[in-house]
Amino acid sequence: MKIGYAHLFIGLLLAFCLPEYAAASGDNSSSGRPSVNKVKQGSSAMSAELGGEMVLGSTSALVLDQMSGKAILEKNASVAVPIASITKLMTAMVVLDAHLDMDGIIQLTKEDVDTLRGSRSRLPVGLTMTRDTALLLALMSSENRAANALGRNYPGGMAAFVAAMNRKAYDLGLRHTRFVEPTGLSAHNVSTAHDLARLVMVAHQYPQIREYSTMASVDLDIGGRVLTFNNSNTLVKNSTWQIGLSKTGYISNAGYCLVMQAWVADKPLIMILLDSSGKMTRVGDAARIRRWLESNLLPRPVGA
Repeated sequence: MKIGYAHLFIGLLLAFCLPEYAAASGDNSSSGRPSVNKVKQGSSAMSAELGGEMVLGSTSALVLDQMSGKAILEKNASVAVPIASITKLMTAMVVLDAHLDMDGIIQLTKEDVDTLRGSRSRLPVGLTMTRDTALLLALMSSENRAANALGRNYPGGMAAFVAAMNRKAYDLGLRHTRFVEPTGLSAHNVSTAHDLARLVMVAHQYPQIREYSTMASVDLDIGGRVLTFNNSNTLVKNSTWQIGLSKTGYISNAGYCLVMQAWVADKPLIMILLDSSGKMTRVGDAARIRRWLESNLLPRPVGA
């Protein structure tokens, strides 16, 4: 099955097998999309710890102290929303948990072509690559065909892969998180900022996810041509940021999303930004949060 049809089948399967799926995803039968409690972009995020607020362009946001797990800043962090390619962090964990041969060869087929949204790819049908290369491209440059191929080539096929994604989410206590496919193209892949913070903290424990998600670029031989693939998060190229994990996402239902593990104000933080109005708005929100935290958390010079 191609991506566009496969996610519908798996979504129906989950609805029958997991009754809580429909409630958690807020499925609207008239539109086929999750029903999301939209909050005006540009409204304020609150900080219980610092006793202040700041305006963010992201609809949902959460900043956690990675060491204590305490929320420093949050905004609509318990609302379940589509998460787009943030999905690929779970895809990567399921692949790595299976201890598959990462040097094993997989081939892209027509089933990996996005018929749901028509997203483009520089990876042609028929291309072969190692499972490791597919994982790298899925995490770094958010290649949908690579991510879908990883799911297809899982023992038991795509249905078993999606079941493993949801089982992992359940085991991690992500009660408002559901997946129907491994790319994030489906708006039925949903989660909350709180759940995603937990997911990012666990994903950060995987060395390959840390490495591949923060690589700035890579040159690969694709069909006899050397092509450069860049990280979808421009901040990984910014030397002023110390980023330990990164993943971006976008579909129209989800807006622009960004999750990171990063050191800010001498603290390891988990940063979740969902449903931003523009590609640069999520980056701008991250920069505003960093400046705000540095001005509030870093010690002030004596006499200042």
